[in-house]
Amino acid sequence: MQGIIIRTLITAAGLWAADSLLTGVRIDGHWTLLFAALALGIINGVIRPVLTVLTLPLTVVTLGLFLLVLNAAMFGLAAALFDGFRVDGFWSALGGAVIVSITSWVASAFIGPKGRYEIMVIKR
Repeated sequence: MQGIIIRTLITAAGLWAADSLLTGVRIDGHWTLLFAALALGIINGVIRPVLTVLTLPLTVVTLGLFLLVLNAAMFGLAAALFDGFRVDGFWSALGGAVIVSITSWVASAFIGPKGRYEIMVIKR
């Protein structure tokens, strides 16, 4: 349970960063931000794997670049679920998906598989 909460907060931080950095992404309110982060996590956990398998030939032909389009589509789908979450087009959705992915990737380096903070100390 703790892992879900922490990963949702990480995704919310990524959405906040996308809202702050991109003019085409707009999120109104803290509750919309949290619920959109939760929805994006569910979408990426349930719908995205199915679509990844279904579009595998297209992904192979484009050498993996189609996964960026798929990420943008998942970001746009999450935006379509909430009135206070707006994305102005494909490029804004792509930029938002990239920002959320980078934020999640960096933050996940400090989070273990059970949702606990992990700090590695290297002694020389």
